[in-house]
Amino acid sequence: MKNKLVAMMFGAALVLGACGGGDNANDSGNGNGETAAVDADKVFQKSCATCHGGNLEGRGNAPALANIGSELSEEEIHDIIQNGQGGMPGGLIQGEELDAVTKWLAEKK
Repeated sequence: MKNKLVAMMFGAALVLGACGGGDNANDSGNGNGETAAVDADKVFQKSCATCHGGNLEGRGNAPALANIGSELSEEEIHDIIQNGQGGMPGGLIQGEELDAVTKWLAEKK
């Protein structure tokens, strides 16, 4: 009886594990041509916070970005991130991440 219970639990774990999919199940899209949402803050923290600060406060020669949306348009922010400016190299983030971070920063006013 004990062996049957163990076998049944093991089988259930395999079935449930195969159906789970986890957090990455839909990273490439939802089947409708739309892509999963990008967490702009997470991208910023990974790619930009080292120089601009985790709270957008700026560090050293990197400017503060807490109010950047009131200083630059969304297009100007996009251009700077894409092409670089001053000591900042271009292309640090690209594609959907670039678009998401640009929009997120443009909202900082």
